[in-house]
Amino acid sequence: MNPDLSLRLMAAVEHMPAFPKSVEQILALTRDVSCSPKDLVQVINRDPVVTIKVLRVVNSAYYGLAKQITSVDHAVVFLGFNTIKNLALSMAAIGMLPSSPLSGFDGQRYLMHSMATAAIARQLAQRMPDADANDCFIAGLLHDFGKVVVAQFMPTDFRKSMELSLWQGLPLHQAFQEVIGVDHAQVGAMLAEKWRFPPDLVQTIRYQHEPESSDTPMMAAMVAANQISKLLGFEFGGWLVIEELADCVANRLGGKLENVKASLGDLGPLLNEAHVFSHL
Repeated sequence: MNPDLSLRLMAAVEHMPAFPKSVEQILALTRDVSCSPKDLVQVINRDPVVTIKVLRVVNSAYYGLAKQITSVDHAVVFLGFNTIKNLALSMAAIGMLPSSPLSGFDGQRYLMHSMATAAIARQLAQRMPDADANDCFIAGLLHDFGKVVVAQFMPTDFRKSMELSLWQGLPLHQAFQEVIGVDHAQVGAMLAEKWRFPPDLVQTIRYQHEPESSDTPMMAAMVAANQISKLLGFEFGGWLVIEELADCVANRLGGKLENVKASLGDLGPLLNEAHVFSHL
C-alpha cells in the first residue's frame, strides 16, 4: 500500500464514529459472566431508541407472541443475552451507513446481505465444536463493513469500483483493488482494530478472500455464509460472483458449497430473522 493511500484510508477509518455509548455498555455487559438481566435492563432503559427497537423486535411477527411484551425486563429474559448483543451491534451498524448519494450505496441491500450472512454463519458454527456461534454472527455482520467506510469517505472511488465490477464482470473486492489499490477486507480489518474487536475477528475480516491464511472455524462459517447468502439472492452489489469454497473451508464444513447449503435445510426462519434485524 503506497503512503498516500495509507493516509487516506487511515483518515477515513478515524472519521468513522465509535459505537453509541449504550451499545458499548451492552457489549461489555454481555461479555461479563457475572452480568445479570437486571444490569442489561438498566442500560437499555436509559436509551429510549434502544428500548423502542428491542420492544419492536420482540413483538414482531417473527416471534409470534400471543400477548405483547411491553417491558424491557420481559424482553431481555425472552430474547436472551446473545440476541440482545446481536441487536445492539445491528443497531450500531445501521446507524453508520453512508449518507452520501454520490457513492450509489444501496443501504437496504447491504443490510439484508450482512444480516443474512450473519444468521447463516451462526447456524454453520453449530456444526463445528470449536466455533462460537455468537462470534460467527458478528463476523458475518461486519465482514463487508470496509465497503461502508469507502462509500462514506471515498464515494467517487466506491461508485467507480461498482461500475468497473459490472462492466468487466469482476467481483467487487477485485474492482476495489483495481480502482483504489486495496480491497474492502483490508479497510474493514483496520476499522475492526480501531473498534478493539478481538484479533481472531480482525483476521477473519482481513483474510476473507484468502481463507487459507487464517484457517479457523470463524473463517469457515463466515466465508461459507457469505456465498450462501448470495446463492439465495441476497447479494450486495457489483457483478454477482459466487465462489466455490476453498479447501480449508470445505474440510471444516464437510463438503462443497451446494452440499453445505443443502445440509442447512429450511433457511426461511433465519432469513425472516435477518429481515427483522435489517429493518430496526
